Amino acid sequence: MTPAYEEMYLNDAMCAMGEMLDYAVHDCGCDGDLFFTLFLSSGVAEQFERGNPKFVGGMSGVELALEVFRRTTGQVPDVDASASEEKTPEYWAGWSLAYYQWKTGMPFREIISHGLTVSRVCSMYLLHEADISKFAEAADKVIQENLREGETNLKRIRRANGFSQKQLAEVSGVALRMIQLYEQRQNDINKAQASTLSALARSLNCRLEDLMEPQITFGG
Repeated sequence: MTPAYEEMYLNDAMCAMGEMLDYAVHDCGCDGDLFFTLFLSSGVAEQFERGNPKFVGGMSGVELALEVFRRTTGQVPDVDASASEEKTPEYWAGWSLAYYQWKTGMPFREIISHGLTVSRVCSMYLLHEADISKFAEAADKVIQENLREGETNLKRIRRANGFSQKQLAEVSGVALRMIQLYEQRQNDINKAQASTLSALARSLNCRLEDLMEPQITFGG
């Protein structure tokens, strides 16, 4: 996966996300996981993922946080950033999540949905003095464990549409056994034929990529 923006901007992006979370939590009193939900729904996260220069290098962490609050609540906290130079667990969480997203190319929403929440990253704070690659390795394990234990995207979307496996097979024309194997992860849906994915996506009223499973492509 090719990162959305050049590595020369990565440090600024990581620092900005770290400052954003630190300010939101410690100065504005917002829960870290709740604020990250606002970050996702605001559209700022998507701009970050796309490497929009305004967001990954043109705004401070405080400015990012204020933009998130403005877009999601319509209000901007009138709170100055604290002057402490101490790097809090929340700062490290934002800093690390920015790196992980850049390195993997995985959307923040997907990273969070697969268990790598702000609170989970904060619980890994013992790694803050280690090389960032150690965090990446630990993050890979968290997501891989979550994927093994959680539902596949196909199963989740099928159930949301109210289909049984048999009904989806009848509507889509995809063999029932094939659907079962994809949902059990015995077959890799990411390697399915385009015609199969198209039939499933059309029947479930979703995009092809919504059915794909995240792939962890690096370790360290």
